[in-house]
Formats: sequence, C-alpha cells, structure tokens
Amino acid sequence: MLNDPVPMNHIDRFRERLDSGRLCLGPAITLSDPAVTEALAPSVDFVWIDLEHNPTSLESLSAHLIAARAGGTPALVRVPSSDVAWIKRVLDTGAEAVIVPQIHSAEEVRKVVSACRYPPQGTRGFGPRRAADYGRRNAAEYVAEANARVFVAIQIETAEAFRELDAILAVPGFDSIVIGPYDLSGSMGMLGQVHHPTVVGAVGTIATKARAAGRYVGIGMAPDEEHALQAARQGVQWVQCGCDFGYMIQFADGLYGRIRERL
Repeated sequence: MLNDPVPMNHIDRFRERLDSGRLCLGPAITLSDPAVTEALAPSVDFVWIDLEHNPTSLESLSAHLIAARAGGTPALVRVPSSDVAWIKRVLDTGAEAVIVPQIHSAEEVRKVVSACRYPPQGTRGFGPRRAADYGRRNAAEYVAEANARVFVAIQIETAEAFRELDAILAVPGFDSIVIGPYDLSGSMGMLGQVHHPTVVGAVGTIATKARAAGRYVGIGMAPDEEHALQAARQGVQWVQCGCDFGYMIQFADGLYGRIRERL
C-alpha cells in the first residue's frame, strides 16, 4: 500500500470482496454501448470488458470505463493479447485491471508484469491521459499509485500453460489466475467438453495451486449456473458467467417460449 492515505478505488474493493470469501460474479461486456455497463453495474460484482473476441474500440472502452466508475463497479479489461502496445493503451485509457489471454510461458508473464508497471518496477512507457486525470495528477504520486494498484490477471487456457503452471505462479507481480475452460478443453483435444473429468481435474489443480501461491482465481464461462457452482467448489473466487447479448437472448427465448406454451 502507499504511505499516504489514498481513497479506495473500485479495484481495491474488488480485492476486499475476494479476500472476504465472497464469490464475485459478473458479465462479459461485448456490446459497444456504455449503457450496457451502466444498466448492469448495480447487479454485479465486476464487469469483464472483452476486447479479445469483439470489435470493441478503445473509444467504446473509455465510455464503458466511465460508466463502470459511475456505477461503482470494478472494470476488468481483457486485452486481445500480451502485446505491450495493447496493454499500454488500455491502461492509459484508464483501466484499473487487465486480463491477458493465451499465456504460454513464465517468460511471457514476466513481460506482461513489466509492461503493467512504470520504472523502476517495470517498463511501462509514460503517457497516461484519462488514467492521470488528463495531467492534473502529480506525476510521481500517480506513478506510485498506478504501480501499487494495477490488477493483473493471467489467463491459463492452453495445455502448454497448464504444464508451465508452477513456473508461472513463481513469477512475482501479478494478482490472479483466470481459467479459460473452453480453450483449455480444446488444447487438450476435447473442444467444448468443459465437464469432461480431465478438464474438470485440470481446473481444480489450477485453482488449488494458484490459491496456495497466494493468487486469486477467476474463470470465464457461459451463463451456466451448475458450472459456476462447480467452479466455486473447486476454489474459484470470481466468475465471469455469461455476457450481455447472451442474457438478452436467454431471457427472451425463455419468456416468449413460456408465453406461447401457455396459450
């Protein structure tokens, strides 16, 4: 923590919730309109803004981050890759947390951790805009706070990363492991079989080892109540359970289907 008292931000509160033992639940945000985040914010523990699989622009990301902050909700941004340019631009846009997908090695994790922090702790280039209140923040104070508070999550979703798990967990400077069960199942030769015993066993091993190493454990999944409960029983602490358009489709299909059945 910083020596001078600094008001808690939303990512600090997210850490507090995880430390309290509360299972944190939130959606993936895939649509560009920030009203989606604004509408969901009071109902969730966090939002997972997904830049990996969606055409979301940095302009849309900025609007979602503003909506999340206004709604008092932690915003975790999944970047498209471990590329330094993406991490830098997302953090400079004001993200307090990044999720980095498709990690393969401990060396890649070291590079990610370094890219998320300014010297001397890392190699992040200096040029924040919104993150530093458009230049109003004292630079030295901003750098110290940014380095201390950034929440870095590493996604384990390949058999290669699973084999490298012990080495990855030995890398200092990141907060959370995030399990990608769908891609993990695919890399094990059983794409989509997230309930296969081999995949379930791998999820349990990842969660157990990560918790023992002092890392938080998250997971991404479809809007599947039983899958979320299973993951929580295995030690997962935060669950991205479904996404914005999925909620609309699931509710509409169910509602309209029930109405027609009752006619």
